[in-house]
Amino acid sequence: MDAVALLSQMPTPERVRALEDEMLKLPQVDLSTAHVVHAGMCVRTIFIPAGTALTGALTNIDNLCIVSGDISVTTDEGVKRLQGFNVIPAAAGFKRAGFAHADTWWSTVWKTEKTDILEIEDEMTSEAHLLQTRRTGISYEKPTLKLEEA
Repeated sequence: MDAVALLSQMPTPERVRALEDEMLKLPQVDLSTAHVVHAGMCVRTIFIPAGTALTGALTNIDNLCIVSGDISVTTDEGVKRLQGFNVIPAAAGFKRAGFAHADTWWSTVWKTEKTDILEIEDEMTSEAHLLQTRRTGISYEKPTLKLEEA
C-alpha cells in the first residue's frame, strides 16, 4: 500500500477516522509523549519512528505545529511532505493523518489556562479517550533528539 497516495484522498476528519479505525486493529507504536506547560501554553511532543503511519486527534483549539524530521501529513492546505524543520499553523476542527519517512519529532503548541495534563487533553480535543496517554500498556518517556556523531 502506498501510504502517501492514501493520505492524499483523506482530507476530512471523517476519512481520517475511517483510516484510524483500521489502524487501531494493528500493533501500536509507542510515540513517547511528553508535555511542557508554561506561561499559559502547553506543548505536546511526540517522537514518530521512521516507517510509522499515524493519525492525530481532532483539535478544538487553533495551534502551532513544530516539526523536525521527514513526514507526509494532511494539513489545512492538503497533503504536504515536511522535511527538516517546519512550523505550521493548524486550525481547530482538523484531524491529521501522516506517514514518517524518517524519525520525526512533532510538537503541538496551544494556549491554555489549565495546568493538569488530563484537563488540558480534554480541552484540546473531544477525542482525548483515543490519545495514547489515555490507553494502558504503553510507556511514556520524554522524547529526546538523537545527535549523530561527526
